[in-house]
Amino acid sequence: MSDYEDLGFAKLDTDRLSRTGFSEVVFCQGKADDYLKAIFERLYKAHGQVLGTRATENQFEIAKSILPAQACVKYDKVARTIRAGKENEVLTGKIAVCTAGTADIPVAEEAAQCAEFWGSKVVRIYDVGVSGIHRLLSKTDELNSANVVIAIAGMEGALASVIGGLVKVPVIAVPTSVGYGANLGGLSALLTMINSCANGISVVNIDNGFGAAYTATQINRLAVFGGTK
Repeated sequence: MSDYEDLGFAKLDTDRLSRTGFSEVVFCQGKADDYLKAIFERLYKAHGQVLGTRATENQFEIAKSILPAQACVKYDKVARTIRAGKENEVLTGKIAVCTAGTADIPVAEEAAQCAEFWGSKVVRIYDVGVSGIHRLLSKTDELNSANVVIAIAGMEGALASVIGGLVKVPVIAVPTSVGYGANLGGLSALLTMINSCANGISVVNIDNGFGAAYTATQINRLAVFGGTK
């Protein structure tokens, strides 16, 4: 039995769920409509669920048109995610998703909704950037009660370093492209985060809420299940 399905234009990794604990996720941006239809249809057939990121409303309509009614296809305009099929009814553990400002929320919502799709309980702590650090300090206990923190910031990206110096749990830093010219599309925040002197911080790519959610879910599952799931 093949561990992937060859569609010609795509090779669907249908074995990924049993191999890694996560079924293949569709990066929707730039995909032709016919390709998107076939991929969503086949992944839903294989797993009874499918998650798409960086999706447009038109792509949502396409997915909804080819999936059965019981798939309950949902689209979120802020996160730009498509969620279809069975999801975990009981969310476990705890992931804290934090943003420096409200402009970072689209990336944060991509992270939060992906983590929830994969079965993690998420607490959202938004607009707690360093320009009013008392807002963040009031949430220290809640941050430390999580199994992992996702820190999302644009501008100079200092939020991750501050959180890293406050908490006892791993921190996943996500630089965003939010900021004025010298932010360089998120590069300044990225460089701040990878040069942080705070310990326990790992960094994903600019605006990559999905990548942060994936790693955070792995950490959360280890904390809850001890690596058995």
